[in-house]
Amino acid sequence: MSYDFFAFCDRMKYIKRWQLMRSVQEENIMEHSQQVAMFSHALAVINNKVFGGAADPAKAALYAVYHECSEVMTGDMPTPIKYFNNSIHGAYKELEEKAVEKLIKTLPCELRDEFAFAMKPDTESLEYAFMKAADRLAAYVKCLEELRCGNNEFKKAKASIEADLHSRNLPEVEYFFEKFIPSFALSLDELESMD
Repeated sequence: MSYDFFAFCDRMKYIKRWQLMRSVQEENIMEHSQQVAMFSHALAVINNKVFGGAADPAKAALYAVYHECSEVMTGDMPTPIKYFNNSIHGAYKELEEKAVEKLIKTLPCELRDEFAFAMKPDTESLEYAFMKAADRLAAYVKCLEELRCGNNEFKKAKASIEADLHSRNLPEVEYFFEKFIPSFALSLDELESMD
């Protein structure tokens, strides 16, 4: 018997982000998830190494790898629509949960618990908080990239996302902003000259 889980997940590369905005560089949810996984891992490592915490970097990264999988069934709902009101947001959240359940059922029974752990994260955990912050960090970096290319379409989004990130009161996010965000404004030549 054949199982469809990974074939469904492979379709993440066809789901475009930022659908309502003109982008210089298109982005899909597969590449977005990889960046969120890197940033989630980094925030957990920063928590442990800089702030003496006990986060699980692998768990934070794992949550991020699978955080958009449901969108292969639901599509990517643009943020202004998703958060238009509580009713729409609640209905979309329910739809995402049903999509996750359906995806998990496309796995052999003996694997389902392990993937359910990754796709239905503990929303009270620090690792989940890092994944959510990393998701916003990835969106912020996208805004910086678009603005660097002269696309002012992302100006308001950048300001809104930056305010949201700082409002989370996560010292790990502030550390990431101070140590890593400035480099995203540099060209490749400028990055290479910083040896």
